[in-house]
Amino acid sequence: MAHPTGTTEVQSGRLSPRGGVRAWGEGLSTLACVLAALLTLVVTVSIVFLLGRETVAFFERPEVTLISFFTGTRWAPTFADAAFGVLPLVCGTLMITVGSALLAVPLGLGVAIYLTEYATPRVRGVLKPILEVLAGIPTVVYGFFGLFYVTPLLRTFIPGVEVFNALSGCIVVGVMILPMVCSLCDDALSMVPRGLREGALALGSTRSETVAKVMLPAALSGIGASVVLALSRAIGETMAVTVAAGQQPRLTWDPRVGIETMTAYIVQISKGDAPAGSTAYLTLFAVGALLFMMTLGLNIAAARFVKRYRLRYS
Repeated sequence: MAHPTGTTEVQSGRLSPRGGVRAWGEGLSTLACVLAALLTLVVTVSIVFLLGRETVAFFERPEVTLISFFTGTRWAPTFADAAFGVLPLVCGTLMITVGSALLAVPLGLGVAIYLTEYATPRVRGVLKPILEVLAGIPTVVYGFFGLFYVTPLLRTFIPGVEVFNALSGCIVVGVMILPMVCSLCDDALSMVPRGLREGALALGSTRSETVAKVMLPAALSGIGASVVLALSRAIGETMAVTVAAGQQPRLTWDPRVGIETMTAYIVQISKGDAPAGSTAYLTLFAVGALLFMMTLGLNIAAARFVKRYRLRYS
């Protein structure tokens, strides 16, 4: 049958040139998607295999045991009297993560609520680009900002604050993940059907009551996922905490003193402080594997949280 444009889709039981080009294009698109998925799988498996192999080699060393690694309170793998207790690094990482979350989550959620429910289009058009600028600043700049501005400011108000301190690291990481929390919470609140908001207002609820009793519960899954993603970013942050919080592994909860996070230690060993193949060198992979498991646990918790509290609207 003739095509209105004069070309034919089927000629003598075979595809026309136009149909053949479309079929080839569809096949190439499918192949590209399959290759992208396979590449992601290969990269993930390769990372897990590398971390697993080197971590097993680390624990096979006679001077290292699982108990001493997970319960030891001293971390000094490059010293003559080496110690491999990872708790100081875990403590420093959790301190930065929790401290930054205490700053970023309430502030980011508050900004998202303001942008969604209260801000005029003009104000929203000004604030959103500012948040995007914060998200685009390199992390090492945040670190120097904490070291040369935040720390001197803290030392004028809080006695005993060291030059490198965990409090400064918490502040700069909190500011760094603030745009992520704000953007994701804003998206979650915007996805709530407008009818719920208008229905609450029509029943006599104030705007603040509508936000607290309707909007936030309806967007709870999205807000929870945004918080977990921000925590994952804070756990994996490297340069900001390396510059602002220092590289002193201490088992302490005092935010005024210098600490070392797991990522900061990985940076230190990656600079070549330990000979390749030595026990101190293998700690790089052991700490990386532990960090990977912590991040994986957060992602699994986020997936379960979203699945449990997700609300579906027709």
